[in-house]
Amino acid sequence: MNLTPSEEIIMHFIWKREKALMKDILNDFPEPKPVKTTVATMLKRMTEKGFISYEQIGVKRVYYPLIKKKDYSSKRVNRLIQNFFDNSAAQLASFCTRENDLSKDELEKLRSIIDEQIKKKS
Repeated sequence: MNLTPSEEIIMHFIWKREKALMKDILNDFPEPKPVKTTVATMLKRMTEKGFISYEQIGVKRVYYPLIKKKDYSSKRVNRLIQNFFDNSAAQLASFCTRENDLSKDELEKLRSIIDEQIKKKS
């Protein structure tokens, strides 16, 4: 199951805080802030989808993630590679390096990461 773009925003707020009350989530939004009922609906859907859960403390709910940001990001990137780059990470890397104005330093960091991975495979 996937998160909608709005749900992803909320998920990032929860990952950042690790645990969050509704008021925390609302405060994290820039102006104009969404209405409370909209956020409550999204939190309910995210709970039903299995991305978050909550602990009931009195009348308040403390929301926390059930999926790690790294795991979610990995799935999203893999879908991106499958859907837009013919299941080729090399095509994604090529696109990123050619279509973005990367600095020499950023390109060298990428080269270092790739070289490190090549050594691990040898």
